[in-house]
Amino acid sequence: PLYINVSVCVCRTLIVSQVSLAEEPDALYQKLTVRVKGHDRSVLDSYEFFVTLAAGELGLKCEPPKHTDKLALLKSVHIFKKHHVQYETRTHQRRIEVSRVTGSSARVYLEYIQRNLPEGVAMEVIKVTKIPEHIHTPGVFLFLCAETRSVNHQS
Repeated sequence: PLYINVSVCVCRTLIVSQVSLAEEPDALYQKLTVRVKGHDRSVLDSYEFFVTLAAGELGLKCEPPKHTDKLALLKSVHIFKKHHVQYETRTHQRRIEVSRVTGSSARVYLEYIQRNLPEGVAMEVIKVTKIPEHIHTPGVFLFLCAETRSVNHQS
């Protein structure tokens, strides 16, 4: 039998880094949705596996992927109920959702998966955050509703 001796050389150097604390806390996102689109189904499947594997390695919780249904419509609106047409999409989509992620982890994760984006694949990122207090308070909503009612009654 032939044996191969593999040796790994690890260089240990002392790196002095200064950590500065930021005045403002890191942003916390409730959900981060990564939507990828492409024409080749196998490329999207392998990229989806890569993205979920990268999320697992970073300790991010990745929800199971959601698949969309096919669209089947009637050929005629009023008659021929047995005749259907199925529409096929040539652009395939995958949606990966990562829940409860901090801003710094999201930046690192998104930069990593964006750098490894294959050819012919487009990526869209949606960050879900908490509604700001000035929009969320019921007093502002009631004031806006009362204001629109008064405008509608005047005209």
